[in-house]
Amino acid sequence: MSGTSVTLNTAPSSGYVFTGWSGACSGTSACTVSMTVNRNVTAAFTAATTASCSAIYDSGLTLVTGTDNTAPPTMAKPTKGQTFKDPVYGTCVVRLTDYANEPPVGFARNDYARRQAFNADNTKVLIYALDGNWHLYDAATYAWIKQLVGPAGDAEPQWHPTNPDLLYYVPTNGGLVLNELNVVTDQTRVVGNFANRLPWATAAHVWTKSEGSSSKDARYWGFMVDDVNWTSLGAFTWDMQTDTILGTMNTNGNRPDNVSMSPTGNYIIVSWLDGTWSYTRDFSSRTLVNAVVEHADIALDVNGDDAYVAVDYQTGWIISVNLRTGVRTNIFEVYPNGTATAFHFSGKAYNRPGWVLMSAYADYGAAGRQWLHRKVYAVELKANPRIYHLAHHHVDPYSGQYWDEPHASVNRDFTKIMFTSNWNAGNIDVDAYMIELPAGAIPASN
Repeated sequence: MSGTSVTLNTAPSSGYVFTGWSGACSGTSACTVSMTVNRNVTAAFTAATTASCSAIYDSGLTLVTGTDNTAPPTMAKPTKGQTFKDPVYGTCVVRLTDYANEPPVGFARNDYARRQAFNADNTKVLIYALDGNWHLYDAATYAWIKQLVGPAGDAEPQWHPTNPDLLYYVPTNGGLVLNELNVVTDQTRVVGNFANRLPWATAAHVWTKSEGSSSKDARYWGFMVDDVNWTSLGAFTWDMQTDTILGTMNTNGNRPDNVSMSPTGNYIIVSWLDGTWSYTRDFSSRTLVNAVVEHADIALDVNGDDAYVAVDYQTGWIISVNLRTGVRTNIFEVYPNGTATAFHFSGKAYNRPGWVLMSAYADYGAAGRQWLHRKVYAVELKANPRIYHLAHHHVDPYSGQYWDEPHASVNRDFTKIMFTSNWNAGNIDVDAYMIELPAGAIPASN
């Protein structure tokens, strides 16, 4: 320290790499901070690239950008634990699971694009099986670790943002509590009890209806509330740090498709079939963000604002809506040459603001396959964005069954991505696959 300044450096533990500063520092170099006022600085670390992927990247990686339309290659289904270089895009991909020879029953898949699959230090991966059980896998060795004790079925597991051993979950399809599970000790404790605290006497199910998340720091949560007959009663927001219910809203039987807190915790998004609305945390005001409900997620833009990212089939664009300003940005068109496709979005790369992960599937149209079809890619949240192609997911043909949708999900620093694939089988014979990228492969947005 010298005078009113302090210089910060990092020393990652074995097996980890430093990925950058946030707060009063930025970039990856040593940072000198003026201490004339209180400052907050966060150093982000991630698990180092596995040895098998490091070998693939020995000669470097140049991601393919733009609207590349190279056809998916014909490939035999990889074996469990087999890392390979994507023949088109040069990324390291591994088949993580083999449900036919491991404990998961029926299939082993990445649960959902909006679910964070990786724990806080990227060492463990959450996998869902057809029988409703949740499993842990090692993200470095690809080994099955255990079946989780507690979460079952639609339990909406959410990893703790900083403690790699903890995750939160609700009773199946929601109850009146929020639980915290230690995945090492198998011990569960209640961290939120909503019984007799809500304005609806018949409240029975508190959940997000599968698709929602807490704020990025897990302080603020938003839930919808049903009675025992699944009649919608309302929605509410909750501060876990102070155990305070911050706001409530009656839905009068108009059941949302899903609800979610925004990453900053400033907004709760309530999605109905006839419109998706952003409400302030206390429900005192609202803004329409999309005229219908479509596949979407909520990311952080380059300035740290909440960005609702979705497909708008009515106008034919991928859109990003700034929840603070209401400004809508058209990112790219979705009907090239009269074709169409479905999308999933993952905005969980909070440490790489300004980017979203997309996976596209179920395309159709006389013009055939287009650049945006049948693959996983990173998209910058701006008009005329940079687009980085990461891998073909080999869900082709798509069977039309929900379980074989790719549902690609990204970790916090955009270095690991999970997706589900039937490897061109045309059915729900699916396993989970992981794309691993070198730190910084997805550049900072600008």
